[in-house]
Amino acid sequence: MDSPMCLVENADGELHVVPGAIKYLMGLNQQVVVVAVVGLYRTGKSYLMNKLAGKRKGFALGATIQSKTKGIWMWCVPHPEKRDHTLVLLDTEGLGDVEKGDSQNDAWIFSLAILLSSTLVYNSRGTIDNQAVENLQYVSELTERIKVNSSSAASSSHDDEEGGDAQFVQFFPNFVWAIRDFTLLLEIDGRNVTEDEYLEHSLELRKGGGKKILMYNLPRECIRNYFPSRKCFVFPTPTTPANMPHLDSMDEADLCGSFRKVADTFCRFIFQESRTKTVKGGHKVTGRMLGHLVNAYVETIAKGSVPCLENAVLAMAQIENQAAVDEGLVVYQRGMEEVKALFPVAMGQISAHHLRSDHQAMQAFMKRSFKDENGDFLKALAVAIAKHYADLLIQNEDASEKKCAALLEKLSAPMAQKTKEGIYTTPGGYELYCNHHDNMVAQYRAEPIKGVRAEEILEQFLREKSLEKNSVLQADKKLTENEKKIHEEKARSAVLEQEKKAAEEKRAEMERTMEDDRRSKDEKLKQMEEKMKEEMKQQEQDFHRALECKMQEQKDLLEKGHKEKADLMRQEIEEFKKSNTPEMEGDGFLESKVMPVLRFGLDAANTFFQYKLMKVAFMK
Repeated sequence: MDSPMCLVENADGELHVVPGAIKYLMGLNQQVVVVAVVGLYRTGKSYLMNKLAGKRKGFALGATIQSKTKGIWMWCVPHPEKRDHTLVLLDTEGLGDVEKGDSQNDAWIFSLAILLSSTLVYNSRGTIDNQAVENLQYVSELTERIKVNSSSAASSSHDDEEGGDAQFVQFFPNFVWAIRDFTLLLEIDGRNVTEDEYLEHSLELRKGGGKKILMYNLPRECIRNYFPSRKCFVFPTPTTPANMPHLDSMDEADLCGSFRKVADTFCRFIFQESRTKTVKGGHKVTGRMLGHLVNAYVETIAKGSVPCLENAVLAMAQIENQAAVDEGLVVYQRGMEEVKALFPVAMGQISAHHLRSDHQAMQAFMKRSFKDENGDFLKALAVAIAKHYADLLIQNEDASEKKCAALLEKLSAPMAQKTKEGIYTTPGGYELYCNHHDNMVAQYRAEPIKGVRAEEILEQFLREKSLEKNSVLQADKKLTENEKKIHEEKARSAVLEQEKKAAEEKRAEMERTMEDDRRSKDEKLKQMEEKMKEEMKQQEQDFHRALECKMQEQKDLLEKGHKEKADLMRQEIEEFKKSNTPEMEGDGFLESKVMPVLRFGLDAANTFFQYKLMKVAFMK
């Protein structure tokens, strides 16, 4: 993407997605690291985003008191350090724009930035004083703007979320506070402190009760609870006040050295520490999936409802999993085109192509699908592949039948002419007929690449010719009655032997097909089990990360003397553990609950396949 484009338009207080931006995301299959910047208008947010993009210009830098960025703008660039990842930069409309006069609109933009990002940068000016913290008022409203579980999406009560704030910690982005134009010394009580220590000191809670203290603590508690991973950067003024309006046109070398140093450290931190965007369940997000999320969240807000992480993920899973089925089937069909062009082929050849294409289809499906917990979409792909393979087997059989019949017609043409001319009706004609007949069969067998019905078509041909052969036998005056009976028995034996070969051919084909089916099912189960284990591992990591954060927060509260708040935090941690226990059962959970469902679904696909093959065999 050469330049930023508007992703979410804010017109007359209403948010709308921009179709062109969504179309761009839908074509982006790489996993994404999403960095969003929020803050008061005219605080230099766009400069930071341009710096992260490695460009001097891109996001608009306004030099007046008017807010320049409207809605949410997006810039997708290759990630400078994560291979095969795209860095998605989201520059949001400045909060508190006096021209807008709508705090509700600001709150939704702030919420969208949190929902879409893996790292949230809050940009402010001056110092972290009480006013700066209070400007983050939207943090205290997050439980009214975002729901984690679908069961609580329709409710405005935060208590409906099992595990309380810990649920949000699992899915919320890392938090970075960027303080611009910082002119003070980093000292507390005469002691030098780091930027992070300065941030933590600014977020310390006051002891006591009363409305004033409660109001003071509320935004700080919310920041501490929702964003346990916090980082702070303090930027000195980049240049003189007279040059500030021309910041976007100034050479980097003309900026203050200490400012450039902090800016470089900030970018390095973002590049190295910002995680790949994930959603509920630990699933890593691609650009295409991010497009689905933007659509889902903005549409929900437009309807006056509260965005729900679980609902958005489920809706996205339905779309992505169906697309994964379609993509897997296309991969399979494309893989089978090569062998289809060669019909008729031997069973081993079409079987090898089938197994290889089936494997490739599964890889494509697994790469794109997620949260297919009951294996419904895997079953759908298995059924679709089984149908297509059964159809190809029929086409291969038809091609074999057509080729074998044409070959036999060509090889038997000279004998048919001789029969018409009465050459075989003379004394000794039967021996001549048998010689020509055996020579024709030998020529037929010597012909390569006849396909899977070679013996069956020959058996049908010999059965049809048995009456003609017997007529020649009975007309041969050279043979005695006893010799004729011996030849009759020999001819019947030859037909029966050919019937056995045809039956063996069909049995071998069926066994090979069933073996392929079994191997295909086993591989699907293995790949699905591995995928689900990986998903559960990621989910467990998110759970433990959130748990460790909350336990550290409880420890800090105890050390600061906030025993009552620490006790409430302990209760919240226990609820969080209980609400996540069923999903943390690991291999036992997979084997006892999930895998049997998958096996049943794949067995159903196998049953369909077997039925179709038997039906085809019966019709033949």
